[in-house]
This record gives sequence, structure tokens and C-alpha cells, in this order.
Amino acid sequence: MGAWVAAVLVSGALLCAVGGAFGAAGFIKSPLSQKKLTEDSVELHCEAVGSPIPEIQWWFEGAEPNETAVQLWDGAWQDRVKINATYKQHSTSAIYVTNLTLNDSGTYECRASNDPDRNHLSKSPKVKWIRSQANVIVIERAKISATPEVTAGSNVIISCNITEPPTAVKGHYWEKGGTRLDTNETSPEFTSYLIPKVDHDTSGEYHCIFETVPLSKATVYVKVKPHVYAYKKTEHGNEGDTGMLVCKSSSYPPVTQWSWFRVVGDVSQVSLFAKANISPRSTASVSLPLQSSSVRRQGADHPRLLINMAANARQPLSAQVSFDAEEAFDRVQWGFL
Repeated sequence: MGAWVAAVLVSGALLCAVGGAFGAAGFIKSPLSQKKLTEDSVELHCEAVGSPIPEIQWWFEGAEPNETAVQLWDGAWQDRVKINATYKQHSTSAIYVTNLTLNDSGTYECRASNDPDRNHLSKSPKVKWIRSQANVIVIERAKISATPEVTAGSNVIISCNITEPPTAVKGHYWEKGGTRLDTNETSPEFTSYLIPKVDHDTSGEYHCIFETVPLSKATVYVKVKPHVYAYKKTEHGNEGDTGMLVCKSSSYPPVTQWSWFRVVGDVSQVSLFAKANISPRSTASVSLPLQSSSVRRQGADHPRLLINMAANARQPLSAQVSFDAEEAFDRVQWGFL
């Protein structure tokens, strides 16, 4: 049976694969050298073509003299190494190394081969493995003195001071929630930021970032008690309808647990339903069922409990949210048309 030919578009390049005939392996993407700080992570990518589709391996040779290359496997180095690979129209592989140490500096090598005897224990392959290398340099993390945790105050100044930076400091800035903030320009090694008032709006994680190679940063945590508010203060419906009550919290740290109660009179509270756990990583919202019913989830970060309205739910309802034994409340008035 004759050979077949197919054209494949990969990364903007038109590749020709020949089926039924041998086509030597070749790289279409090579790993890039990088400079990282201790405790950071590094990610390297490699892609190869050939017929048959070549196998990709990762090897490492340390920076110390007389070190020999060793093959890296998924789960190596106490599970700090992760390797992903796919073999479809061509070969792709990525290696991830987490929690870097100084000993992780060295040469990372991507090897590719489609020789049938490439892994034979006694038989030499006809075609040698092709290789592409990247150097990873791990530098000691700079020492940054940052303002301790902030929990209250007005006109609070938070600051960071860097010593022993990996390279010269070209500048600095602050970030909160991915937004770059205006900062006070002082010396290259020192930066500060003014918080007019510490409350639920200004709470969060403030990152001071120094422009070194690679970037050096530290975090100042501004924490407040939970701030809970009702999405709508009143809600109405007919008996038997399906309704939804929503409470939210936008303060930091994110809440870890919600509880719903029906207020009987002005004092006592009756717990209605089991506590709803939520993701601590986002603004939380939870909706209250008035009777046991099915649960609908709208994403892991925003669980919503859906229920049917009942005549015994005419009393006001309140939500309680907990964080480190702190509690906050808000009420939603539930009525019938």
C-alpha cells in the first residue's frame, strides 16, 4: 500500500506528514531559557513533528561541575515535577517545576525521537534523539520588609522595603485585585501606599511589586470583620411560587460559611437549613430555600439554594456569615402579595 501525505497547520506553519514512510523528527517549538526566584514555579514547552509521531522526553543537568544528565518523570523531585504530553497530529509536551530551589538551576533538555528502537535496552537506534535546551537560573528571593497585617484605622500607610534585590530596582508599584494603584514615589528600595479608611471596601490583599529581574513582590493583608448585605431588602410573591433570597459579602477575608435563620419576634432566631459552604476565593452569595427542595448551583463560587414559598415564611429572614468566630447579619423581609 502506498504512502499517504497530509498537510497540518500548526502554530501558523504548514507541516507535511508522510504516512507509510519514515519522516525524521524535528522541533517546531523549543523551550525558552528563564530566570526565576526561589519558591517560584517554571514552565517549559516543547513540540515536535515527524512520522511516526515522535516521543518527547525531558532531561535535566545541574549547574554544578561533573553533574550528569538525568531523565525527569512526572512526580519526580518529591512531586514538584509535573509533565503533560499529547500525541495527536504532532507531539506536544510541557514540564512544570514548582517551589524552585537554588539546586534547580541548570539545563533542561527536551529530547524527541520516532526511531522504533529508541528505547531498546541492547539495540542502538538508527536515528539519534534530537535535543533542544533551555537554561533555568534560580536566584535567591529578595528580602522585603512589609507592613504587618492591618485591621482598622484611618489614613493608614502601608509600606515595603527591599534589601538584597536580585538585580537593580528600576521602579515599584502597588496592585490590589489585579488593578495597579497610584503610589508614593520615594527611593527605589522603598514604596508606600495610603489607605484613607480601612473598611470592607478597602480590605484585601495589597501587593508591593519591585521591578527587578525577575519581579520581586510582597503582600500586605488588610482584614476586616465580615460585611453582609442583602441583594434586595424586600421580596414578594404568591403562596406556592418559587422565590429566592440573596445575601452577599464583599469584605476580606472571604467568608467561609453561611447560615440562614427565620426571625420570630424581635429576639429569637430559628435555624432553617443546613449551612451552605462556599468558595473562600470570591465574593460570596447564597440563596435561601423556604422549604426543602432541589439545589441549583451556578458555579462553585456562587451556590444558590432554590425553594418554594410557604405560608409559614411570612416572618423576616436574616443571614449570618462566619469568619474566624466573627459574625455579621442582615435581614431580608419576605412578604406575600
